[in-house]
Amino acid sequence: MYDGGMNGNAHTLRGSGISVETPEGIEFILYPAGILVRICAVSIDTLLQWFLMLLSAVITNALRQESYGGWFTLLLSFALNWFYFVAWEVFNRGQSLGKYLMGIRVVQSNGSPVRAPSSFMRNLLRFADTFLSLYAIGLVCVAASPGFRRIGDWAADTLVVYASRSLPPPVRPRAAWLEQFPAITPPRALSYAEKQVILMFARRYPLLGHARAEEIAGDFVNRVRGDRSEGGAARYLLGIARKIGGGIV
Repeated sequence: MYDGGMNGNAHTLRGSGISVETPEGIEFILYPAGILVRICAVSIDTLLQWFLMLLSAVITNALRQESYGGWFTLLLSFALNWFYFVAWEVFNRGQSLGKYLMGIRVVQSNGSPVRAPSSFMRNLLRFADTFLSLYAIGLVCVAASPGFRRIGDWAADTLVVYASRSLPPPVRPRAAWLEQFPAITPPRALSYAEKQVILMFARRYPLLGHARAEEIAGDFVNRVRGDRSEGGAARYLLGIARKIGGGIV
């Protein structure tokens, strides 16, 4: 069992996957990419970087008579070393060319798209994983850590996962009828099970009569709110459902 406190989301190892609970109480599975597939991905990206450097040498040779030929090479080398992966990950849904070809991507630890500061941090710390060109540090860190994380991933709160298998939950259409109920913030932090009960009640509400809905909601509202409800229990639960589900149930 692995429970992480990152971003307030629950993380649980399930077989080869990591169960992630979103703030809305929806659970899905991330499948971290292992060492071999990541080595293949970084090898492809390294070859592309070498090709771009070779192209830069050709262009520099053509500009040899110009004073800015050398500056061009230095600037391109700097950009490739520090921003190659960042640019790919931020503007291509967490995938460099190598990651795209190997079917993996970088995401935040809660499964959301990688953010620019996180991408920059994880790639800034590549020097720690490849210190003195010895990749053993990164390999040991990836092999020994839950979710196959290297130092940069821990610092940036990111994961490298299989793109085709680590999918967010399907998006449900917004329940327009729920918008008639004002959003209500729960008086205390709700457990995953409690959130699921409330969202399930909201999904079934249109099929229930008013009296039956009040009957079902009554006892549960008393446990959530901590006092005796004299009516409006269904409305109270629907307000919480709108808050935690964003109007999507």
